[in-house]
Amino acid sequence: MKKLLIFVLVVLVAGFCGIIFLFSYDAPSALDTVALNDLAMNAMQAENQKEAMDVFSAQLQKEYELVNTSQQSRNFKLQIVLFLYMALVAAFAIFLYIYCEQNILKPFDKLKKFAGDVAMGNLDIPLQMDRHQNFGAFTESFDLMREELKKARENERNADRSKKELVASLSHDIKTPVASIKAAAELMLVKTKDEKEKLQLEKINEKAEQINSLITDMFHATLEELQELVVSPVETHSTIIPKLIQNADYKNRVKSFVVPDCIVLADVVRLQQVFDNIIGNSYKYAGTDIEINADFEDRFLVLDIVDFGPGAPEAELPLLFNKFYRGKNADDKSGYGLGLHISKFLLEQMSGEIHCENRPGGFAVTLLLRLAG
Repeated sequence: MKKLLIFVLVVLVAGFCGIIFLFSYDAPSALDTVALNDLAMNAMQAENQKEAMDVFSAQLQKEYELVNTSQQSRNFKLQIVLFLYMALVAAFAIFLYIYCEQNILKPFDKLKKFAGDVAMGNLDIPLQMDRHQNFGAFTESFDLMREELKKARENERNADRSKKELVASLSHDIKTPVASIKAAAELMLVKTKDEKEKLQLEKINEKAEQINSLITDMFHATLEELQELVVSPVETHSTIIPKLIQNADYKNRVKSFVVPDCIVLADVVRLQQVFDNIIGNSYKYAGTDIEINADFEDRFLVLDIVDFGPGAPEAELPLLFNKFYRGKNADDKSGYGLGLHISKFLLEQMSGEIHCENRPGGFAVTLLLRLAG
């Protein structure tokens, strides 16, 4: 912009200087009054005044022609200077229009379109601007604003998705112990003959059903403040594992098993969730007894949890750990397709692993718990 202003000043000064120079150094010729005065005096003193007057008239005519010629030459030069100056001004005006169009109007048109895209929520289109032009830094700030808005929207979207996933995870994990409470209450109702105990057990069953309904409502609700599930693995003795499995096996379908003594890295609360999910799936899809085998492999304690159900189609095995995935045999079963996905996440946070496979006569889930030390 500074260069443009300097150029304007140069054009104006050059034009005025040219005109001043033309008027100053190309002044028109004046009549030679002294020579004409001498001719007039000679004509009056001459004997042949007629001839002298003719000479005087001729000289006067000649002087007027010289003056007229000089005036015409000066006017012609002035016209040329003015024409060139006007042509220069016109060229400069065209240049100025093109410059303003390219460097001022078009950038503002782009900025207007960019503002419309941002207003409509389209934050993927960057503001294409030359950073070296006059408005480069100005427009770059707008594009930085777009990027920050896009990041903020993406973070908001991820946070919203995390909330939904966490609500689904919590509801899934809470339903399992609630189902255990209901099953235990129903079994006690069948066995007890005391009326007071029956009333109390019925209340327990009703409250468990109420909790189950509230959990379902929570799954569909919008919660304001939720954080990621925290997994804090610590060194834990393997004697805790049978207790956790016993807590999950409320139908008493797990056969007797032995876990070798060792120290593993585990979060006991989260490991309980893993066993709840796996044994709950076995109840739901197999409904058979469950065998558990424990052994060491490399730096892991390996637990094989095997039932004798139909298993899963081979094509679905790689998909079982996907979020919200439910197999073809789950159409008539309740659930959200989160059990194995949550278990995989929790075990990975404990430096462990989980695998599924079909085996002759059943289905196996293999857990690998990292050994401490």
